[in-house]
Amino acid sequence: MTTRTAAEACPHSGGRTCPRCSWSRPRDAVLLVVRGRTARKALPVAAVVGTVLSLVNQGSVIAGGGATYGTWVRVAVNYLVPFLVASTGYLSGRRVRGPAVDWPGYVADYHERRSGITEQILGQAISQRGETPYAWLVDLPLQDASGRILDIACGSAPTRELLRRPGWLGLDASMGELAAASAGGRVPLLCARADVLPLPDATVDVVCAAMCLQVLTPVDSVLAEVRRVLRPGGTLVALVPSRVSPLEVWHHRSGIVAWVRVMRALRVRSEPWPNPRARDDLPGLLRGQGFLIDSDRRCVFRRETVGATDAELMIDGLYLPGVESEAIARAKGLLAGWARPGRFLPLPLRRVVAHLPHDRH
Repeated sequence: MTTRTAAEACPHSGGRTCPRCSWSRPRDAVLLVVRGRTARKALPVAAVVGTVLSLVNQGSVIAGGGATYGTWVRVAVNYLVPFLVASTGYLSGRRVRGPAVDWPGYVADYHERRSGITEQILGQAISQRGETPYAWLVDLPLQDASGRILDIACGSAPTRELLRRPGWLGLDASMGELAAASAGGRVPLLCARADVLPLPDATVDVVCAAMCLQVLTPVDSVLAEVRRVLRPGGTLVALVPSRVSPLEVWHHRSGIVAWVRVMRALRVRSEPWPNPRARDDLPGLLRGQGFLIDSDRRCVFRRETVGATDAELMIDGLYLPGVESEAIARAKGLLAGWARPGRFLPLPLRRVVAHLPHDRH
């Protein structure tokens, strides 16, 4: 004779996270109801409660022969509501919540293993005007900038190729990324965290933040440090991910469908970020730190995805903490099957330019 402990809650697998009767997304919960997984618990409750309610509320009408269509609808509701309530109670105990992500550790390990990957992806993406994201980032805001430019979380320092002038300094916490930057002659460089900048107050004229604010944590501390090192009137230029607007969906429909299929294969709604507000409301974040917004623009870049190598690179370029390796392999295979010359994946980006008031007090 065998017994099950409290930890062995699932009768199918003997574990607590049986895929047949547990869920993590609302769609999965609905499917469990449709497939009858909640019926064993919910049907007896619905039978008892529904019968009692029907006898009390509609019993006399039915017994007297005066039942109408509306009467039977109400009887059906008497059974349906307790069934749904009981199903909800069953599902609440079967929800699987993933462990909290150690974003600083994940991001640090990711960039040590895949140094330069952001530049590999964005460096080959182009806009309708033929610009790369990095050229678009520095085009107007930084081309005429003078003084000291600090490129925080610079990675492999792609902006250095476009800003060949004295006063530029690249900073990153990843030795792997800095090694990639140094190998390309992109110096000077400094190894440091963006939330503890090793610079005196009010010594920087421009801060460049290319594709980093959505992953740097805690982002409020990072922005506070940026504010501290900037001189009064100093400028912040940031590039972050964005979304494709409804007006652009049709133009990029093939690539968008490919992305949707990839996300389904990965079992995620969209690429997760530790700081989603940096993507959705960066101007609001900056205003909260005392910045004044100069411009806020979006642009959809496209990267040609020719074959399996490009497909693998695009999937590897996603932050996917907690996603199983089998799902990642499935997504790579799916995207490789879609890829061919002339097919492009859309990469919507957002550029925000802001400055500090000349009188910060």
